[in-house]
Amino acid sequence: MTSTDERRFDVLRAIVTDYVNTQEPIGSKALVERHQLGVSSATVRNDMAVLEAEGYIAQPHTSSGRVPTDKGYRLFVDRISEIKPLSQAERRAILSVLDSSVDLDDVLRRSVKLLAELTRHVAVIQYPVLSTATVRHLEVVALTSARLLLVVITDSGRVEQRMVALSRDITDDEVVLLRDAFAGALHGKRLTEASAAVAEVANSAPRDIADLVIAVAAVLVETLVEREEDRLVLGGTSNLARAASDFSADLGGMDAVLEALEEQVVVLKLLARTSRTDRVTVQIGRETRNDNLRGASVVSTAYGASGTVLGSVGVLGPTRMDYPNTIASVAAVAKYVGEVLGER
Repeated sequence: MTSTDERRFDVLRAIVTDYVNTQEPIGSKALVERHQLGVSSATVRNDMAVLEAEGYIAQPHTSSGRVPTDKGYRLFVDRISEIKPLSQAERRAILSVLDSSVDLDDVLRRSVKLLAELTRHVAVIQYPVLSTATVRHLEVVALTSARLLLVVITDSGRVEQRMVALSRDITDDEVVLLRDAFAGALHGKRLTEASAAVAEVANSAPRDIADLVIAVAAVLVETLVEREEDRLVLGGTSNLARAASDFSADLGGMDAVLEALEEQVVVLKLLARTSRTDRVTVQIGRETRNDNLRGASVVSTAYGASGTVLGSVGVLGPTRMDYPNTIASVAAVAKYVGEVLGER
């Protein structure tokens, strides 16, 4: 990049920084006064004219200053060379909040609440994907003489509970047989392999308990198949109200963003574009490929433990976003969520 290109990027960076802070179009005079750009006002005006011609900034109204475009934000984000480290106090706060959580649900709820507070945007986290998990324990409990409770616990801490209605009464010895057969077959199996293991138990079941085995197997298979529902936790949706003016009517307004958030499939697709724990993905405006989110940006990354990606976490907010701090917060929360789950 030439020295002229570097200087123009410095102008763009100053426009992005000031616009994020003020939400007001930025003029050349304000840039010279607020930033040590080392050039004259005339040079800054010329650089702004070039940036506008190339589509990095735009003039929302006649005689107004300039604002960054999606293309301008993209160049700014792409030039962030490294993730800004959080302060010691911020790191301690994250750890103290997550370490005191009691189970997986609590970890995820605390994570989105914390991330929403750190970024002032909507935070979202995906439940650990079942297909990447392994079965740590299966428990079979007789609730009544003809009703069982199945409890499947994965290595990610996810707990699935299902009821099984039987066609006849079951004895204590039969409960033990069912528990031993299925727990032995499933222990340590990845969820992608577990259905086949369940089917094998059903196929080889002794005739006298075949009806019970088939009933349990049917519920287990349904439990082990990945589902779309209840896989996301959202927090901080009230933060959208603070940014309502950023979602202009020509982009669908805030109602369009809320509509997109209500569709979990939409959010899951956005998070699915993040597949590595060491990389933060930023989708700006139309890059989200969703008409309702043309005025929004999504910053996300994957979280995991022991080298395994368990799910994704991120935030959604207006394109006028403090990207360095948001990227740092998302990366930090993802890192600590992975560590907390890896220790359980």
